[in-house]
Amino acid sequence: QVQLVESGGGLVQAGGSLRLSCAASDRTVSTYAMGWFRQAPGKEREFVVAISWSGSTTYYANSVKGRFTISRDNAKNTVYLQMNSLKPEDTAVYYCAARSEYYSDTYYLGESDYGYWGQGTQVTVSS
Repeated sequence: QVQLVESGGGLVQAGGSLRLSCAASDRTVSTYAMGWFRQAPGKEREFVVAISWSGSTTYYANSVKGRFTISRDNAKNTVYLQMNSLKPEDTAVYYCAARSEYYSDTYYLGESDYGYWGQGTQVTVSS
């Protein structure tokens, strides 16, 4: 069973930065497309960013484009989310997700596209 563990969340002031990590328990995840989603209090979970298995293709939600950067280190079975210029509206629980399809060199935007999810990490941005 694949496990995804997010880390790196915390409390930061507006304009600050955080780097989230998503570590996978299984090496096969290095061949999967990955994504980050977030859920703010009282809101639906929403797509943030996705990356293909090779890292060559990425897609960002408009709300984070230019501020967030996704990357991956397949040798470490880890995906990262660098978040800069954080805003209070970025406050949410952030989840990483993996799609169990080998070597898919595209990205996926829907929750139903992903079969594995982490437990989430809280990001709080104060104004």
